[in-house]
Amino acid sequence: MAGGLVEVSDATFDEVTSGNEWVLVDFWAPWCGPCKMIAPVLEQIVGERGDLTIAKVNVDVNPNSPGRFGVRGIPTLVLFHNGEQIDQHTGAMPKSGFDQWLDKHGI
Repeated sequence: MAGGLVEVSDATFDEVTSGNEWVLVDFWAPWCGPCKMIAPVLEQIVGERGDLTIAKVNVDVNPNSPGRFGVRGIPTLVLFHNGEQIDQHTGAMPKSGFDQWLDKHGI
């Protein structure tokens, strides 16, 4: 899988994040206002960065994955490359903030 937006569950989490590529995991919930705010930004970013996969994990129905990464607030975004956790960010930010964050890692 190279690029695109995918829904991920606890059962498929490791399969999606262990690939040989960049994966940005978005821990979110339907009731979370900031999560709704960044959703269109993430869709735009995945369209612009063909080698990036964005994996959305609904924390309400998938409690194990957020617990493994110490997610205490949402949205929390965890960046993986080649199956390794590279960085983590909690909270909403504008598109320019996401672009700077991803550019810093050479994505």
